[in-house]
Parts: sequence; structure tokens; C-alpha cells
Amino acid sequence: MAAPPRARDPQSVLFACALNSVRSPMAESLLHHMFPHGLYVKSAGARKGELDPFAVAVMAELGQDISTHKPQTFEELEDWEGLNFDLIITLSPEAHHKALELTRTLAADVEYWPTHDPTGTEGSRDQKLAAYREVCDQLLLRIRKRFAKAGAASG
Repeated sequence: MAAPPRARDPQSVLFACALNSVRSPMAESLLHHMFPHGLYVKSAGARKGELDPFAVAVMAELGQDISTHKPQTFEELEDWEGLNFDLIITLSPEAHHKALELTRTLAADVEYWPTHDPTGTEGSRDQKLAAYREVCDQLLLRIRKRFAKAGAASG
């Protein structure tokens, strides 16, 4: 049986991770740059974090500025604009559990993309940046694959 149209061609996507400080803002920016006018894209965290400077640096290498991103929780997003998303893509176990709780009362599909958290990487600045780049590259590949049918493969 085919997936419902909502899951195949979402109009609004929420990326979620633990703190909304690295993975979900990266994914939000990547997808937004592929579809600047075609999709509504936001991100949130299970808990409130602080924007990670390594994430900002890696995205700047791609010409994407996330320096003004303000990490927010699911609850803050819901208070400000509601959680009217067709698709919630979770990047951490904590965010996935939170999204599943929320979708008991929301008509949103949830996809789990387990994504490494690079914040615990030890070593030099270059080694840390390499770990963040790897996460960014993995997200970009997943996003291109997931949204290719909508024309994102060229993004």
C-alpha cells in the first residue's frame, strides 16, 4: 500500500534533535536552501540548548548562515506558531520519543534518522570540525534522497 500523500510530499517539515543546537538547525538550513519557497521548514529540540559555534562554522563553509538561529523546544515552537507540520524528522532518540508523544494528538508523520552527535568529539579544532562536517554531509545525503522526488536532487 502506498504511503499517504502527506508523507511522500510534505509541505511543512520539522527537524528535531535533543537541543536544537547542531543537527536540527543544520538540517533545517540545508532543506530550506533546497526549497527556499516550496517548503516550510523549522527545527526544535526536546530540551533547550545553545547554538553550537562549530555548527555555525561548518554551515558557513557551505555559504549558509545559521548564526542567528535561536534554539527552541517543541513547547516553545508550539506556543509561537503551533505544530502544524506534515512531517517531523527526528535526529536523536530523545527527540524521537518526544515527537511520538506529540503525534498522539497531531496528524503528522514521524521519521527517525539516527544522526551522530558531534559535540563529544575530542581533539583539535580541525578534528572537531571534521566531525561536524561529516554530520552535515550525512544530513545532506539523507535530505537529498528523501526529497529528491520533489526536485531536491539538484540542490
